[in-house]
Amino acid sequence: MPDSAALDLGRRGYLKWFVLALVVIVLDQASKVYFNSQYQFGEVREVIPGFFNFTLLYNPGAAFSFLAGAGGWQKHVFTLLAFAVSGWLGWNIVKGHFSWRMNLAAAFIMGGALGNVIDRLIHGHVIDFIQLYYRSWYYPAFNLADSFICVGAALMVLDGLKKPEH
Repeated sequence: MPDSAALDLGRRGYLKWFVLALVVIVLDQASKVYFNSQYQFGEVREVIPGFFNFTLLYNPGAAFSFLAGAGGWQKHVFTLLAFAVSGWLGWNIVKGHFSWRMNLAAAFIMGGALGNVIDRLIHGHVIDFIQLYYRSWYYPAFNLADSFICVGAALMVLDGLKKPEH
């Protein structure tokens, strides 16, 4: 029979995923504070010639500036969506419905989504500062929150591709 300390640890084991999401939020917000205070809007500083810059851009829309010119309502929709997705992911973590990889993915997505929500609530837009390019082609600028969301989504896909355990 397992001891009560082991059972209690198992019940609270989900807390590490919420701590990880909080770490993602802190890293994201710290990076945005740095770039927002050390760069002028639109300023570009080359990091790796021909490939990678730091810049400071503001995105009032979603990924790739989707709905950026929609008039402001999109801020509320994206905020509600981020809270809904984060709530659903968090609930599944607490209930133990996810594998280790899905918990990691969920923590990354929650942290990234809520990091961008903080921007929308404080600034009315998301702060972006990472710019990848090749010659005259530029990938839309993004931030750490976006990166964690993408890694989380990739982990979810990988988890979905694993063979079922029978």
